[in-house]
Amino acid sequence: MPFKTRYIFVVSMDIDADKEALFNEVYDTEHVPELLRVPGVISVTRTKKRPASLAIGGEMKEIGEGEPSYIAFYEIESPDLPSSDAWAVASEKGRWPEEVRPFTHNRHHAMHEVTVSAP
Repeated sequence: MPFKTRYIFVVSMDIDADKEALFNEVYDTEHVPELLRVPGVISVTRTKKRPASLAIGGEMKEIGEGEPSYIAFYEIESPDLPSSDAWAVASEKGRWPEEVRPFTHNRHHAMHEVTVSAP
């Protein structure tokens, strides 16, 4: 599915195993809805890593080792949006900052500009 915007803010992380159910509940029912209320956030897609292999150079290689298990792709109108006051307020609402964020690790944040988006 092609992206609808020019900028994609990518957030990836792992969560402590005993907090995974809470992580998914809060992310889907509180965190994402709050961030979708921020003007300029178009959509959010979350993914979970699955075991896979890749045929390359005549060999089969396992992929994804050491990479975070969860990734969220935020389609946004401006690369400045994640540093906005509105984003800061939304990201601190609900149970996320106290009950979930402390149990995340291997966190990565990246801003990407879409160069091609085709069906």
